[in-house]
Amino acid sequence: MTNQILKEENIVLNASFTSKEEAIRSTGQILVDKGYVEQAYIEKMLEREELTSTYMGNFVAIPHGTEDAKKSVITSGLSIIQVPNGVDFGDGNIVKVLIGIAGKDGEHLEILSQIAIVCSEEENINKIVEASSAGEIISIFDEVN
Repeated sequence: MTNQILKEENIVLNASFTSKEEAIRSTGQILVDKGYVEQAYIEKMLEREELTSTYMGNFVAIPHGTEDAKKSVITSGLSIIQVPNGVDFGDGNIVKVLIGIAGKDGEHLEILSQIAIVCSEEENINKIVEASSAGEIISIFDEVN
C-alpha cells in the first residue's frame, strides 16, 4: 500500500525547522502541492496537533487532519520529511522524521498500520534519519510489504 502512494517527490531530506507548527505546515504543504489535499487540510493538521500531539515516540511524528478534515482529502497520500537535527514537539519530544498522512475512504488505517510496523523498529528510524536519498527511504517501507 505505502509503495503505491509514497513517491520520491513526496520526500524531503535534510530539512530544519524552528517550530513544530512550521514542520507540520511543511509536511502538509507537500500533500497540497502534490494534489492529495486541499489547502484547508493544513489548518486541520494544526488543529489536530492542538488536540493531542502526533508525536509517536522513536523521533517520529505523524501529522494528520482532524476527523472533519476528511472533506479536504482529494486522494490518499503520504509525505515524509527528514529532520536530522530534530524539531521540538514539546515535552522534550524531539522529532527527526515527520510523516504526513491523508487518507481517503478509511485507507489511512491501512497506511498507518504499515507505518507503525516500520516506525516501531528504532533501527528503521535511524536508517530513515541517515538516508541520503528518497529512494533509500522508500526501500525501508517496501521491506515491510
